[in-house]
This record gives sequence, structure tokens and C-alpha cells, in this order.
Amino acid sequence: MTVYFIGAGPGDPELLTKKAERVIGECPVCLYAGSLVPAEVVGCAPEGALVMDTAPMTLEDTHAVIRAAHDKGQDVARVHSGDPSLYGAIAEQIRRLRADGIDYQIIPGVPAYAAAAAALGQELTVPEVAQSIVLTRVSMKSTSMPDGETLENFARTGTTLAIHLGVRALREIERVLIPHYGADCPVVVAYRVGWPDQMFIRGTLADIRLKVRDEKITRTALIMVGPVLGEISDFKDSALYDPAQPHVLRPKATAGV
Repeated sequence: MTVYFIGAGPGDPELLTKKAERVIGECPVCLYAGSLVPAEVVGCAPEGALVMDTAPMTLEDTHAVIRAAHDKGQDVARVHSGDPSLYGAIAEQIRRLRADGIDYQIIPGVPAYAAAAAALGQELTVPEVAQSIVLTRVSMKSTSMPDGETLENFARTGTTLAIHLGVRALREIERVLIPHYGADCPVVVAYRVGWPDQMFIRGTLADIRLKVRDEKITRTALIMVGPVLGEISDFKDSALYDPAQPHVLRPKATAGV
């Protein structure tokens, strides 16, 4: 018996990997986070499978279902939004599985920031503009941030930020980031990426808070900040395809260069 932690992606059922779809289709028990994962994502579960929305359940409730499946020798598809390695709350589940000697595997999924970039039609690592992305969140009452992992520290790098779980803290994000990025730094708030009602709100650090307030968005949004999100056309081409730059798969510069 194995518990499969499956990344469902941000919402679009077609962004499931082939492996994820196959495993969901084979497991007699399927637990999915219905507040973040559309029911259509687990629609491929086999006929007669036990399919449960874990949104109203506690950690102990879900673990009890897993233990019952283990006693019956049944595999479990534990379906999470995005990629399970990012804010998936799987570490505490794994701790209980290990304590009970239950096997598990992790199947990665498309993270929200990648799906957002795809929907926006752009690359997030543009030569000489941005080459790094910090995936972080703001500190909340429920879970504090580790020492050193502050928005202020990340802002000092000037790199692109993908801020999770922070749409209600835009005033604080604005206060912390403007001194480092400038008031006119581009911002995109990606709401419910991959769902039918997805929305992308573009603005700057100076005006994004009011734009989000006007749309009445209070949850399920990713905040992306950085110069790369603006209209950029004068960047340098990558050296990867530069005929004057040989590399291991093209060891000689192109003739005539």
C-alpha cells in the first residue's frame, strides 16, 4: 500500500501530468483539497472509489482515512494544489506516515507561478534583467517565518518575488518593497490561476493594492513583483543560441561570424 502525494497544478485539469492522471485513475481512495483543487481534477478516479474533499477535515481525520486504507491494502491518492513541495502541508502528513510505517511517493505538479507566467505569455528569467525567483510568503499569525526569511531581506536582492498567501497584506508588501524596487515597479496579482474565473491584475507597487481592492480579491492569489514583469524589449539575446558562443553541443562558432 502506498500514499501518493499528487500535485494537481493550479486548477486546470489538463495541467495534470500523465503520471498523476494514471495514479489517480488507479487508486481506490482519493483525498483532495477541494478548496484549491477542482472536483474535475479527480474525475478520473476509478468507478466506486472513495473520493473525499478534505477541506472540512482535520489532519487527524485524513490520516485516519489513510490508516483505514492501509489496513485494507488500498493505495491512496492524496491530491494537493500546485506542486506538493510548495506550501503543500505534506511534511506533517509524511511524519505520521513514517511513524506508522506507511509508504509514500510524491508526484510533482505545475506550481502556480509557472502557470501564471505561461498565462501571461512571458519568461521570468530574461538576460540581464532577471535571473532569479524567490518563492516566499508573508508572515501570518498561524505560522511565523524563520529568522532571516523576511520580505525585507529578499527585497534587498532586487530579484523577482512570487509571494504566496499575501493578498491581504498588500499594504505591508507595498511599504517594505517600494524603498528597494521603486513605486513604479511592475506587479501582477494572479487570482485562481487555471480556474475558469482566473484573473490577472497588472499594476505597480504604488497602485496594485487599490486595483485588487476594487476587484474584491481576498484569497487564492499569487503576487508577483519585479522589473521582468514589465514591457521589456531591449534586453540582450541569450548566449545559448548565439553563433559566436560555442558550447558543448556546438563546439565551434558558426562560420562567418
